[in-house]
Amino acid sequence: MREDVQALDIKDVTANWVNAAVLQRQIDDRIKALADLTHTPLFFGRLDYLHAPGADLAEGAEGERFYIGRRHVHDADGDPMVIDWRAPVSQPFYRASKKDPMDIGLRRRFGYTGGELTAYEDEHLTDPAEAATTSKLLQAEIERPRVGPMRDIVATIQPEQDEIVRSGLSGSVCVQGGPGTGKTAVGLHRVAYLLYAHRDRLARTGTLVIGPNKSFLHYIEQVLPALGELEVKQATVDDLVAKDVEVRGTDPAESAVVKGDARMAEVLRRAVWSHVATPTEPLVVVRGSRRWRVPAYELAEIVEQLRDRDIRYGAAREALPQRIAHTVLVRMEQAGEAPDDRVQDAVARNTAVKAAVKQIWPPVDPAKLVLRLLNEPDFLAEHATGILTADEQKAIIAPKPARSVKSAKWSAADAVLIDEANDLVARTHSLGHVVLDEAQDLSPMQYRAVGRRCTTGSATVLGDLAQGTTPWATASWGEALRHLGKEEAVVEELTAGFRVPREVIAYASKLLPSISPGLTAVESVRETPGSLDVRASADLDADVVAACVASLAHEGSIGLIAADARIPVLAAALEAAGHAYLAPGEETTAESRLTLVPASLAKGLEYDYVVLDEPAAVVDGEPDERTGLRRLYVALTRAVSGLTVLHAAPLPAQLT
Repeated sequence: MREDVQALDIKDVTANWVNAAVLQRQIDDRIKALADLTHTPLFFGRLDYLHAPGADLAEGAEGERFYIGRRHVHDADGDPMVIDWRAPVSQPFYRASKKDPMDIGLRRRFGYTGGELTAYEDEHLTDPAEAATTSKLLQAEIERPRVGPMRDIVATIQPEQDEIVRSGLSGSVCVQGGPGTGKTAVGLHRVAYLLYAHRDRLARTGTLVIGPNKSFLHYIEQVLPALGELEVKQATVDDLVAKDVEVRGTDPAESAVVKGDARMAEVLRRAVWSHVATPTEPLVVVRGSRRWRVPAYELAEIVEQLRDRDIRYGAAREALPQRIAHTVLVRMEQAGEAPDDRVQDAVARNTAVKAAVKQIWPPVDPAKLVLRLLNEPDFLAEHATGILTADEQKAIIAPKPARSVKSAKWSAADAVLIDEANDLVARTHSLGHVVLDEAQDLSPMQYRAVGRRCTTGSATVLGDLAQGTTPWATASWGEALRHLGKEEAVVEELTAGFRVPREVIAYASKLLPSISPGLTAVESVRETPGSLDVRASADLDADVVAACVASLAHEGSIGLIAADARIPVLAAALEAAGHAYLAPGEETTAESRLTLVPASLAKGLEYDYVVLDEPAAVVDGEPDERTGLRRLYVALTRAVSGLTVLHAAPLPAQLT
């Protein structure tokens, strides 16, 4: 298939160089999409239908066989050899069961090692004599060692996951999923499915995946290309909003919480619209020998009508000169003249009209506006009275006023405020679909920033309330979806764990009553005796290094997770012992498998074996105990095969 595309000759089918460039770009993209995947088979399953799909069963139609794979593959004659996993005919591979065979006589799973067929497993779904069993190949694929970036899960998607993956484009979905439930993979595979089912529409409107940090995005960036999807953009929330200013500062937690509060949207709205002045003087437009007068009260009526239209500040400002010009044209017609659209445009550009518009409806620079709010207590009080308390206003006023937008040390929360102000002035471009991962950590104002990117599209929201590790972490998905502007979204809960061993997740779940009361604990399908080792240490640094060495004796990736303050100490200990290590986001290989991970960056990552250093230090590294315990919950649940916890200080009471 790839060679056929490479052999295309476009010399005689393009009218000009522009068409040729566009067509060549499309061909290049197609060639990239058809690249071979190292050690990855083209198909992983087979379905034997009892009857041909869509056939009239009453006519006794014969069955049909399909091979299921990551990509559609056809032969030289164009006949399908492998069916894309997203096609409707592939759905029974994920959902058929003994109770509901979905007209499937046999489902076969293939096992591969390094791209080579090594095993297969058959299920005769309509045979009453064959008992339902757990697939060993499925279990082996789930437990396969994690080396390198995150991989797709098309061979192991579970029925409850498949329902979310194949949900329609028109509706938004929120997935609450504990550690190891596959929520991130589900979100990415939903994007792949939507691009398959609605390719033309999403090609026009765009698709975006939003992650918590660069390390996480780097970890997941190969999943969609492996499925042939190359056009999906990835970004963090900071990437989206920090386009007008450079983020160089940080906020104390108290200040960041107030800046991230949804009430700030109303403060900004008041501040933006406060620039509109009520006209007090009439406007006189001179054209030739005639003078046309528009009284102040008529100007005021025009201004009020524009304010009542509930449109953006900038759009209303652009409409004002045309409205004034229309009023002048009415005067001209009443005087017997016959002006046309060109006259109206000329009046709108008249010097007197321009001067009046500038005075009545001056332009607003969003960054300068936010700078005034955060640097001038009186200006903030004028627009925040009745919304923010005096203490809250004091918390967000800069201790040292900045002289200009360029010299200000903007924080990430400030950039979100500027983004909100930008949207009040000019509408933000909306995409067709947005995936928001680790959503529990966003502030209400950040939710609003993401929501602006999908006002006319849909969203897939992924997260775990128990893993909310910011002071402003959301308390409920209902609240988060309201700020996102997607209150109608369906909330799905994934409680079956496929990644974290049962012993490890049960140990971490001891924290749930303290960090998220009422949240359902994950039930892991993987029982791995000996996967949890918790022990006290008299020489912590040496024991941590020894535990890493012991973990490296196993196959797969190793993550050493520690409180951020402990990272330099452990880095020195590893270097002194002659052990190289990677930073989060750097790709693990067979030769370099140990990653040193600050607890603050562990979220969303996974390793075959994890060594967790000093849980008490992880908790103490956060501004409050609940946030610290949530950070610890994240760190405890990064392991796929085994977890070693080492501590010199007493463990948190919840774990003893």
